[in-house]
Amino acid sequence: MTDTAIDLTTLVLEKGSHACEDGACLMEARALLLGREKSDDRPPGTSPVLHNFGISLNDSFGDEKRQELKRFLPRDGVDPLDGTEGDGQDEARSFLALDWLIRTYTPAFLDLRPELADVAAELRGLRRIVDLAAAQSAGPVVRAARDQSAAAGDAAWAAAGDAAGDAAGDAARDALQPTVDQLQTSAIELYAAMINPAAVTA
Repeated sequence: MTDTAIDLTTLVLEKGSHACEDGACLMEARALLLGREKSDDRPPGTSPVLHNFGISLNDSFGDEKRQELKRFLPRDGVDPLDGTEGDGQDEARSFLALDWLIRTYTPAFLDLRPELADVAAELRGLRRIVDLAAAQSAGPVVRAARDQSAAAGDAAWAAAGDAAGDAAGDAARDALQPTVDQLQTSAIELYAAMINPAAVTA
């Protein structure tokens, strides 16, 4: 099957594997567009880091947000992920993802607790994690942030009380949604940057 067999304007990406069913996830749709059998197996020429992270994004996003991943599918003879296998950039891709996890993802959740603003700022202020030395240097700050956020969370739930626990949980989920939306958009841009991490300068 070729790319003319799928209309990207009407294609709806779905969660999970659909090898024997209707529907397709990001990587299954990509396989079809490349003229292969529908499968989420990694095709030749594709970085395993990009392949696995793409599957993770597909399955963690909600139905509406997932459709934004169609930008990474082949179209008009151009496949954004082709040629990334063995290009020597998978280590850089992995560090780019780790940097995002530490300096973007984690502080975004810490921002939800005003008393943890300084912790979030300290994580954001770390130098960009581009190698093992930078990752090791960030370790003590990350561990301290983990301990402080855990302690703050325990105190908050204790203060809420058992009777108010369910209501507090619902309110927390509502308050969390804007942060989740923001981070999912950021994760898509991260994925785009991971295709050619050598071009990332900040």
